Amino acid sequence: MPNSQIRIYTQKEQGEEWLRRYRGCLPVFACVLGFTETGLIPGISAAGRTPEDRKYTAYADAEFLYYGAEHKPQYPLPPLAAGASPVLISRAVFESLKIPIHLFNAGLPQAPAVPVIDLGGTPARCLSGGNAMEITTVHHLLEQGLFWGERLASNIQQGYLIIGECVVGGTTTAQAILTGLGIEAAGKVNSSHPICNHAQKEALVQAGLERMRGRGDTETWRHGDMETLRHGDTEKTFPASPRLSVPASLFDPLKLVAAVGDPMQVVVAGMAIAASRSCGVLLGGGTQMLAVYALISAIAQAYALSWQPEEVVVGTTRWVAEDSTGATVDLALSLSKGSFTEIAPTPPLLATVLNFSDSRYPQLRAYEQGFVKEGMGAGAACIAAHLSQDWQQHQLLTAIEAQLERLNLVNY
Repeated sequence: MPNSQIRIYTQKEQGEEWLRRYRGCLPVFACVLGFTETGLIPGISAAGRTPEDRKYTAYADAEFLYYGAEHKPQYPLPPLAAGASPVLISRAVFESLKIPIHLFNAGLPQAPAVPVIDLGGTPARCLSGGNAMEITTVHHLLEQGLFWGERLASNIQQGYLIIGECVVGGTTTAQAILTGLGIEAAGKVNSSHPICNHAQKEALVQAGLERMRGRGDTETWRHGDMETLRHGDTEKTFPASPRLSVPASLFDPLKLVAAVGDPMQVVVAGMAIAASRSCGVLLGGGTQMLAVYALISAIAQAYALSWQPEEVVVGTTRWVAEDSTGATVDLALSLSKGSFTEIAPTPPLLATVLNFSDSRYPQLRAYEQGFVKEGMGAGAACIAAHLSQDWQQHQLLTAIEAQLERLNLVNY
């Protein structure tokens, strides 16, 4: 029977089957770091108190995830208006369970101070301009995602891959992708604020999509050749960039990403498509991963890429799934109604029931007031702890509070 610590909100049978399949298995964790200038808009995100703080959130979270509390970081965790970084949750689980971590730089302004796999991407410009990234960059990042998804999955025996992310401002680019795919997303996405800033997000999204349409970026173009991507001794053939293309009858989702997306989205989509062919995939996040799931379906259709939808689930926290200022479950159900995707499946949406009401730390209790909610694969990490070690609420809370205690000792 399903673990009582994991709630399934959509596609219950498929979700239960996925949990049964991977019970007792330890996952591998891939975290894709990216950046969008959208995250620097005043008030857009609470993942860092000021726009200056938010420039360094991904660097700080990556360092803490990789090295832990005792390491003297080049980029300390940024101050938040309330709460504590969700990386404390992820680190607590991955350290305790000794889960392997792979960090990917999909497009940061500078190199992080941790060992990362650099995918050769670029930071995204603000989505409101409708010209967030070059199309050649988006093609390249998809190829990298496909390559690394296959490579990571090839080392997973009867287990699953968790793919997490860190992109400040990423729920707004997520809304832009969902809206661009014809999915009703306005008023449904989440944010790190206790009350979601829907009006601000919607204004940015509409501005970006309008500018994209003004340039005719929804046009498609013909099929191109293939090219070979080599990495060490490994060789893989992909559709060539920038000639990667779709049949004229189909909407091109990569042009949408180039217009209003961020570099993480297309990398995670490629990773999940490739990995799903041989192992389970747990997309670690809420709104952002629902947007990635819609993108996976659109890319797979447009570019005739095979994937296994039954192997892919979205996993988050109950603070996201049950956010009263968003509509996460309704958003998940809306994915099948997009006007530019043919029968995009609704993914199983899972969440950990982790609760911080009884925490002795006000920074953690702030989650119960709607601050922070999710990030760095935090919800998926808890799902992994429930699945592999049958961790209950008290074990998770103890491990997470221990991380915060260690961090406080180092800082004072």
